[in-house]
Amino acid sequence: MAAQPQQQGVGAVPPTGMQQATSIQQQLSQQQDVDPVQRFKMLIPQLKESLQFVMRIASSNLGHNTAIDNGLKNNDLPAQRFDKSLEEFYALCDQLELCLRLAYECLSQSIDSAKHSPNLVPTATKPDTVQNESLSYSQYLGMIKSQISCAKDIHNALLECSKKIAGKGQPQGIMQ
Repeated sequence: MAAQPQQQGVGAVPPTGMQQATSIQQQLSQQQDVDPVQRFKMLIPQLKESLQFVMRIASSNLGHNTAIDNGLKNNDLPAQRFDKSLEEFYALCDQLELCLRLAYECLSQSIDSAKHSPNLVPTATKPDTVQNESLSYSQYLGMIKSQISCAKDIHNALLECSKKIAGKGQPQGIMQ
C-alpha cells in the first residue's frame, strides 16, 4: 500500500501527452472509412480529456508561479509544459473542425444529388430493389445528357464573358 502513493507522486502526469496524440492518430488512420460524424463523436471525449489536462497544467503552473512569487518556493522544479498541452488541444480542435466540414460537404452533395437526380436508377445487381419512382436507364441517360449540355452552355458563356473582359482591358488600337 505504501508503494502506490510513491508511484503517483505530486507531479505525476497522466498518459495524455504525446502518447494520447499518437494513439488518436493511429485510431483515425485505422478507421478511414468511418463516417465524419462518427469520427467527430469519437473525438469529443478525447477533446474533453485534453481540455481537462490543459486546465490542470494551467492550474498547477499558476500555483507554482504564485508560490515562487510569494517566496514560498524556489524555482528548482521545472513547471509542466503548458504550450505542449495547449497545442495538443488545438490539434484535436482542428481535427474536429475538419470532421464537421467534411460532414457538411457530404450533406451538401447529398442534397444537391437528391435535387438534381431525385429518382434512383435500378442497378442490375439488385433487381429486387426496383421502386416505382425509379428512372429507366434511357431516362437516366437523357437526364445526364441534358445536364452535360447545360454545363457546356455555362462553360461557353463564361468563356465569352472572359474574352469580352480581356478585350476591354486592351488598348483601343489593338482590338481584334
